[in-house]
Amino acid sequence: MSREKERIRKKLENNPIVECNKIQNRFCPELFSMFGKVKDPRHQSYVEYSARVMLGTMYYKSIGGISSMQEMTRAFNDERICRNLYCFMGEDAKEYLPHGVTENEFLEKLDPKELENIQQNIVYSMIRRKTFENARVFKKWQVIVDATELDEGYQKKNNYYLSRCYNRNEENEFVKYHRSVLEAKIYFGDNLVCSIASETIENSDAYVNQSDEAVKQDCESKAFLRLAAKIKKKFPRLPIIITADGLYVTKKVLQICQEYHWDYIIRYKEGCASSIAKEYRALPEKEIIGTDIEYQNKIMFNDFDVNLIYCREKRIKKDEEKETEFAWITSIEITKSNAKKIVSAGRNRWKIENQGFNRQKHWQGNIKHACSWNERAQKNHYLMEQIADFMKQLYEHFFLEKNEIKKLQKNISSELLQSFGRQLTETEDIYTELHNAVLN
Repeated sequence: MSREKERIRKKLENNPIVECNKIQNRFCPELFSMFGKVKDPRHQSYVEYSARVMLGTMYYKSIGGISSMQEMTRAFNDERICRNLYCFMGEDAKEYLPHGVTENEFLEKLDPKELENIQQNIVYSMIRRKTFENARVFKKWQVIVDATELDEGYQKKNNYYLSRCYNRNEENEFVKYHRSVLEAKIYFGDNLVCSIASETIENSDAYVNQSDEAVKQDCESKAFLRLAAKIKKKFPRLPIIITADGLYVTKKVLQICQEYHWDYIIRYKEGCASSIAKEYRALPEKEIIGTDIEYQNKIMFNDFDVNLIYCREKRIKKDEEKETEFAWITSIEITKSNAKKIVSAGRNRWKIENQGFNRQKHWQGNIKHACSWNERAQKNHYLMEQIADFMKQLYEHFFLEKNEIKKLQKNISSELLQSFGRQLTETEDIYTELHNAVLN
């Protein structure tokens, strides 16, 4: 695209936040109504800002890619921004938006299940749309599971932080504390991933109340049991294919998938379960497709029959041809007609890294920043980031990409933030149209 054409394309977007709001209104018109219907934990005699405004402010904090509460307070302390955001939220304007301290006090009391319910409603509304039907794999929805570390430091911000010892039994031994989350995202195609459930990897009350290390710390494997139960409870009839990395090649994970009637496509490395590769290599014949794919069904692993598929990929780097081998185990019977589709689905696991964690840590905000030291507030901050980030993904795909407007990932949030205070025209003044939708 020439510079002249690119300049013309950019003129299509007069006001980024208005276009983002239009996309949100198109796909999730009831979002702000859901914010207003959460169970408010505050004493109503002392409430200055409604729950709708409190959560709406946090939503726009995330839309603007603002990392800290202090930064939010400074950025939103502007008359025009304040007036516009109240307009976007469908509320009567006040002199100020909630202060960062006020927001944290609210989030410390708010039950995270309230935001999880909103998360669930968003997923349900997307699933019901025909827009994303083509993203399904074998008529099932692909749910990608992975964990990420949110922050680490020498200070223990609360008792639920995990500890990690470095240089154990050496002179320079030291301990760091960290918090992590196990995330499940449903894949809607075209690089769109939406959080379907989140589970904090944290020390339980039983561990916190111990004076010694009598109880083992929480871990990703334990968190998956809770996450899977949460998904099954929220979406009992949803046809699912679990996609995960090699850590999940375990008997317990396969048992859960079987019990919940889920399929799985899990990345396989020989270090995870060497018996699978050993049995595979012992087979005299294997099914082969071209020079890149080979597979075999019904390989025994811990009382389960798993299907194993290998894919070799050749790439030229620095004038040298390099071959990389990937493998997955799956509950889906592999055939010559579906093998490539299984490989493609298995490789979607990277979507949770690139379109999930990386963008939220480096390009579209910073989920690594602890906006509060309170354990419950931290969970609520994270959940609000997930809700807002999916709306930004929809804006990027259905407005920027469709109109061929090119922007660097790192600039999308900052340009949205800059547009918060722009003068709205009559057609952009969406006081009643955008966020006053009523839940059925």
